[in-house]
Amino acid sequence: MPYPGSSWQSEGNPARQPHEYVREGTAKLLTLFHPVDGQVLVKGVESCTNEVLHGWLKTELADIVARLPEAMPLSADENRAAWETWQEGLGICPTLSAELPSLRMLLVMDNLKGHKTPEFVLWLFDHGIMPLYTPLGGSWLNMTESVQRILKRRALDGQYPKTKDEIIAWLEAAARGWNADPTPFEWGGKRLARRQRARARQHRIGGSGACTRRPIRRTVVDKWRYSCRMTH
Repeated sequence: MPYPGSSWQSEGNPARQPHEYVREGTAKLLTLFHPVDGQVLVKGVESCTNEVLHGWLKTELADIVARLPEAMPLSADENRAAWETWQEGLGICPTLSAELPSLRMLLVMDNLKGHKTPEFVLWLFDHGIMPLYTPLGGSWLNMTESVQRILKRRALDGQYPKTKDEIIAWLEAAARGWNADPTPFEWGGKRLARRQRARARQHRIGGSGACTRRPIRRTVVDKWRYSCRMTH
């Protein structure tokens, strides 16, 4: 049976690409997302090797850290404790450098091998950035995945680009439009409140998973109560 979603296909009738579709390579979108204010930094590329990815990340992250306010001065022990706090409960922890600057940023990334290269991790430590990796199979915990999906749909839905350059240009244009009026992301925000209100308006039927928007009218009957006490 059909259900809400971007598309559905009946058995024996799979989804097909439109006749305008011609595969001419792949375009990728490097993305840095700041959930607190919703701002997103992107760069369209044709390949995503470590050299390309790490070079772009270092440039953007160094610029972001440079714009941050001055860090609060801490003793060496307090500063290391601030770093180690974010490693509590992790199955695999990168070894912290012997000397650490003030912790300035948390960077959440996918659990890819390229993100764990020693040279890149040490560069992050030297700039006060703590890398945190999403668990395997848990990329949905990285909010960047969500904003990429939004940008892709805004840029490409209903369009038939002819080249990779067109795709990249449209994706970057969609990001500029997003930044003109960004939406902050937060766990348990307005969407959660809407879902909770919707659940409050539902009425369970017979203890099953089925619900109705209006309460079912129940027949009012007289109630009789009986009690019997035994005495000796």
